[in-house]
Formats: sequence, structure tokens, C-alpha cells
Amino acid sequence: MINDSSPWIHRPVEIGLVGAGPWARAMHARILAEGPETRLAAVWARRAEAAQLAAEPYGAHVAASFDELLDHCEAVAFAVPPLVQAELAPLAAKRGKAVLLEKPLGPDLPSARRVADAVSEGDVVSQLVLTKRYHPVTRSFIADARSIDVTGARSCYLHGGFLSGDFATGWRLEHGALLDLGPHLIDLLDAAISPITTIHSAGDPRRWIELTCEHANGAVSQASLSGTVALPRAHTRVELFGPETTLSYDTAEIDHEECWPVLRREFATAVRTNTPSPLDAQRGLYLQALMDQAMLWPSTP
Repeated sequence: MINDSSPWIHRPVEIGLVGAGPWARAMHARILAEGPETRLAAVWARRAEAAQLAAEPYGAHVAASFDELLDHCEAVAFAVPPLVQAELAPLAAKRGKAVLLEKPLGPDLPSARRVADAVSEGDVVSQLVLTKRYHPVTRSFIADARSIDVTGARSCYLHGGFLSGDFATGWRLEHGALLDLGPHLIDLLDAAISPITTIHSAGDPRRWIELTCEHANGAVSQASLSGTVALPRAHTRVELFGPETTLSYDTAEIDHEECWPVLRREFATAVRTNTPSPLDAQRGLYLQALMDQAMLWPSTP
């Protein structure tokens, strides 16, 4: 347990933020600036005016280039599309910067592997923003799930965010729910039941995709993913079934704001103690490889 004498209490981790879109401003900049474990030191985005909007409320430096951002921080948080993250994260790792990475690591498996390899070669701390994993309810569910015999599971991650609004971004509309929502649900099923060995899929990731996962312990799980259905709020649910009991998880029961301080504290602790996180770039690569198995592209006329 970290106490008040811990290094980051007295010297927050100086973090540079890459990206200044709605998600970067609403979540990353705000949470990293709140501390006390971290300080938002600098912001860089390809649109200077957007970087200014993200940095100004917190007195952070507005970097004129990615290289300048690296000069002003000891760790880098990414809130950009997967293609941009896959391009820039290896450069940060090569400069010895710890990295806080969004999912997926990249738009495809080769780019994700380049990110993970750069992190490994640079021997830097990495951590994934798999938000739900930092909530006590999620952690309790996974711990309980590992203590029961699971035969099969049903799960879903559904919302209408791709229909309009801040989340209807280019990369999400191009790649669909598998790359955006898939890492969350696949990670939960893999962690709660046992490692996923194979995934079969049906449907269109830009409309609705259905995954059938085979697990190392013989269990079979189903996962439904869509970002284009009319729902007032996101549905994220997992139901586990076995010969003796059932177990359910539903994010309707949790406040996602409770996840962020845990994520921030654990990232700062990992950086200050140089301790690998279980939710690191290698975990991201593992999830990307599973998604690559399930990847479906709509046929063209």
C-alpha cells in the first residue's frame, strides 16, 4: 500500500497529453490535472487552437510539436485515433517516456505489435485506459468469477454513440464496434472466465457484430457489440453460467467517475516504482490479436 511518504505524493508525475478532442478535454486533461499523483505538464495536438483549449484551464504548456511535448514531460498520455497513437507511441517509448495508452493500440495487428515492441525495447512503463477495469465493482466481479466453474457466458456492449455526437468520429465509423468496444468486453470475458483461445464472428462491425469465444477451460462465451443502436445509455453486461451458480456484471450499477482516480494513482505508482502494470501494452497486443481473429470487413458490391 502506498502511504504519504510515497515519491509521487511530493513530486507528481509530469504528463504530456497528445490530443485535444472532446475525450481528451473532458477526461484525460481534467483527470491528469486533478492530481495529486500527476500534473498535466503539456498538451500537443495537430490543431494548435485545440491544444490551447485543452491546456489553458490547467496552466499546462502548449507544445508546438510532439518533440517539444516530450521535452516537457516524463510520461505521455494518448487521446488520439489508433493510427496516430501507433505512429507516436513508439517515438515516446524510444525517448524513455512512460505511456498511458488508449485501446486499441493501433488500427491493426502489425501497428499494435510495433507499439508493444517499442515499449518493451524502451523498457518503459505502459498502461491501458481500459476504464472499467479500475472500478472496484469490476474487480470484485472478476475475482468472484475466477472462484466459480463457468460453462458459458453471454455479454454485450451496446450504445448509439456512433450515430451522432462526439463519439461518431472517423476511425470509429470506419472500423466499427469491434475495435472500439471489443477490447473492453473481450478483456472482461478473458479475465473473468479464462484465456480466450479462439474467436468466431458474424455480422458487420459497423452495424452489429456477434462474437463466439472459446476459452482455455472449455467454456464458451457470446459477445454482442454495436455502436449504432438507439439506446438512452450504454448497456455493458456480462452473465456467467455454470453447474452450481450464476454471476452477473452490469455497468449500470457503477459510476465511471470512480474509475479515473484509481487509474491515475496506479499509473503514477507504476511510473515512480518502475513496476509493470498487468494492463500494459502486452495486454493490449494480446487483445488486438484476438480482435484480429474476429475481424470482419463488409463485402463490397
